[in-house]
Amino acid sequence: MKTILETDNGFICDIQAPCFQMLSFEEVELVRASKTQVLFRKGDNLTKQGAFASYVLFIISGLVRQYIEGDSAKNYNLRIIRPGEFVGLSAVFTKNTFNYSSIALTDCLAFLVEKDAIAKVVKQNGLFGFTMITRYCEQNANLFDTLRTVIYKQMNGCIAETLLYIDGFKNENPNIFQLLSRKDIADFAGISTESAVKLLKSFEKDRLIELNEKDILLVNHIGLLEISKKG
Repeated sequence: MKTILETDNGFICDIQAPCFQMLSFEEVELVRASKTQVLFRKGDNLTKQGAFASYVLFIISGLVRQYIEGDSAKNYNLRIIRPGEFVGLSAVFTKNTFNYSSIALTDCLAFLVEKDAIAKVVKQNGLFGFTMITRYCEQNANLFDTLRTVIYKQMNGCIAETLLYIDGFKNENPNIFQLLSRKDIADFAGISTESAVKLLKSFEKDRLIELNEKDILLVNHIGLLEISKKG
């Protein structure tokens, strides 16, 4: 992790995201004064589950894997976070600790904004507050969908849905599957690594996918979608 200073070439003066464009001059200055620009290297933790949360992260570039840490080194991957998304919004609205851990899949540039500054702007700017609450609710809705998948779908349906989900990031990063281990893929599906490896080989045999070392090519999206729906 490296803090980007104003004298550095990669320093960004203003937050260009649409949600910040609705702030008044005074609110922009408040956010600007409370933010720190940070470069997270691939593999760096952005948040740690259970750690005290004094800030909210806004991802400028790069991809982040968000996950819940369980017992006995068992994790469950929740989602991949894109640029333009927030990490740690729950620290503003609910708890003072992070509910999950997150790790950089690629080098990531982010703004760390003090949560008290975000909370103050939310209270005095209704439109910005509505946007933040909407984002927070969308994240919760995605979590419910994830939970529904784990509870009701069989392993082949879970792995098919996981492959389709990850493949949706190929436009932004064609090497997305190479950034994830087989364990990472298994943790998205909520199954063991051994089961994930067996299912991937079975899918390849059925000509649904092609495996090339760490890379995975989806060759039959319709077939995978059917398995995902019926699984």
